[in-house]
Amino acid sequence: MVKFTLYVLIVKTINEYLVYSMGLLLGILVSFILNVIMGWIPFVGPFIAGLIGGYVAKGGAGHGFLAGFIGGAFGVFLAALLVGFLFGLIGGPLGFLIGFIGVSIIGLMHVFVQAIISGIGGIVGGIISGKQK
Repeated sequence: MVKFTLYVLIVKTINEYLVYSMGLLLGILVSFILNVIMGWIPFVGPFIAGLIGGYVAKGGAGHGFLAGFIGGAFGVFLAALLVGFLFGLIGGPLGFLIGFIGVSIIGLMHVFVQAIISGIGGIVGGIISGKQK
């Protein structure tokens, strides 16, 4: 009986951890996709993307911020890669380097603004969803 109770406790703990972690990963993915789609709308797009990502993460304000911030950062990094790739198609390898480095410098400044705004939206979404356990 003791072995069965211990087994149930271990399985239950692992299950809760996986559900909790997968919620954060799903929130990051949702925030990333929405940041790519709505990132062109100044301030409002990243905030809404972070809000929805934080709500999906369902881990309170901390998970909401992580989901929004990481999703926003990946969104801007993907945009920098795409612009570098397009410059590479036009100007060859040197065009890729110039485009990627130039966009990366501008993107690094932009990534902090967009990621922080998305993170703030994630905090709001995490608070709205409440702490789920």
